Amino acid sequence: MQVICLEEVAFYALVEQVVSRLRETNSSKKDKWVSDQEAMTLLNIKSKTTLQKLRDEGKIRFSQPQKKIILYDRDSIETYLSKNARNTF
Repeated sequence: MQVICLEEVAFYALVEQVVSRLRETNSSKKDKWVSDQEAMTLLNIKSKTTLQKLRDEGKIRFSQPQKKIILYDRDSIETYLSKNARNTF
């Protein structure tokens, strides 16, 4: 087993580099259009019927590039959630 000794300043510099690299990889730009499964996950709903109701009522934007493919706008989902958020007392 090898033991590696670092000065405190070098250790914290290394930690900062690791954290910044993790932020870069995790903060990759998210897709604007998401599938029905991902939309249901974002909205925390289990039913495709509920998702269709939100779509039909115009509460979330969607695109239908092909007959059986429906994609949902991530921004409109986030806006819908923000609009329905309640402040605590």
